[in-house]
Order: sequence, then C-alpha cells, then structure tokens
Amino acid sequence: MMNNYLWYDSYSGEIDLVELKDFLLKIYNLLYDEYGSQGWWPAEDWFEVIVGAILTQNTSWKNVERAISNLRNNRVLKPEKLYALPLEQLAALIKPAGFYNLKAQRLKNMLKFLKQYDFDFMKLSSNITREVLLEVKGVGKETADSILLYAFDVPVFVVDNYTKRIFQRLGVLSDNNDYDSIQKLFHIIPPDLQIYKEYHALIVKHAKNMCTKHKPSCNQCPLENFCKYLSRF
Repeated sequence: MMNNYLWYDSYSGEIDLVELKDFLLKIYNLLYDEYGSQGWWPAEDWFEVIVGAILTQNTSWKNVERAISNLRNNRVLKPEKLYALPLEQLAALIKPAGFYNLKAQRLKNMLKFLKQYDFDFMKLSSNITREVLLEVKGVGKETADSILLYAFDVPVFVVDNYTKRIFQRLGVLSDNNDYDSIQKLFHIIPPDLQIYKEYHALIVKHAKNMCTKHKPSCNQCPLENFCKYLSRF
C-alpha cells in the first residue's frame, strides 16, 4: 500500500509530490548505476524511429531489427520509397515482426499522414502532437509517445507493460492505474529528454533482466530494498 511510503500522508490521505518525485528519481539512479546508459532508441534517423515504434507492437525488438534489416537491405527504408511500395511487398519485408499484414497497413496509414507534410522533418516538428498522431489508425498512446519522445524530442514519458509491472511491485501503482494516470505520475519529474529516454529504456532493461513476469530475480535486484512484491515472501 502507498501509505507505507514517505510521500503518502496517512492523515490527509494525500500524496506528497516532492517525496514521490525524489523516490522516482532514486529508482532511476539505482537502475542507471546498475545498467548504465542505454542509448535508446536504436535508429539511424527520425523515420526509422517511427517505423520501429509501429513494428514493435506486440513483438520483441529482435524481431523488429530483422524486419528493419530487410527494409534497409532492400533500400526502401525511406518514407518516399515505403510510400510507393505496394502493400503486399511491404508486408513480406516486415514479416519477421509478426502481424505483418496488419503492421504493413498501419505503416501505410502513417506514411499517408507523413505525406501531408511532404515527409519533411521540420514541417512535421512544427505540427506534430499526440492528438494528431492518435488520429492515425493503428497508433495508440504508447506508440504515439514513443514517436514524440524519440523521433521529435518532445519530453513525454512513455509507459509500457514493463513500467506497470515494476512499479506495481514497488507499491507505486495498482491494477486500476491506466496509461494516462501512470504517465501523469512520471511527469512529476520535470521535463528532461535525457532522463525520460533513459528511464524508459532502463525500465525495459530491468524488466527483461531481473523483474521478469515469472520468477523474478529478486535477490539480485538493485531495487530490493523498496520492493513490496519481495516483502510478501
């Protein structure tokens, strides 16, 4: 329960935002000390970030890398070339990413949106918002925020299932927290591109390495002193 933590005032029932911010930054620093800089998102340019953000839906990054390699090897990893590529050919090239017919259509939807701005980064930077991206069919909140943060350097915190898992176990979140409420919590940390990018990447790293869905490596975890999940055993 949150009232076991310093930021929760058991008398008023309110959260001390300063204490919560300090706690979230403490977790960030512990993860950074454990894993170091992640340098995420791995991409050569803004467009590759967008492609990767769509392809990574419901699959592992290794599969995304294989799909992107296919696009690069066939010399079509440019917005104009993917826009002109027939849907069937695009689907075949991204097959390693899974759900390839669906993702090919979602990429085409995104390309149609980008075409409105002549595939020009500067034009896009001046007009792109979360609300606009969410109007593109197949783009959800996590995908939109990933594009904003990593492709356009908009300081927005990306929330994923790894975030939910780790911070539920730390006692910060409950099953009832939705995407926006979790993001609002992390936005207590003042907007900082470097921290937002690294924090998201470190959460993914930790969830895969130690805080796994089944049989987490709790005794090796740098966060064990703060973990409510571990205290149950």
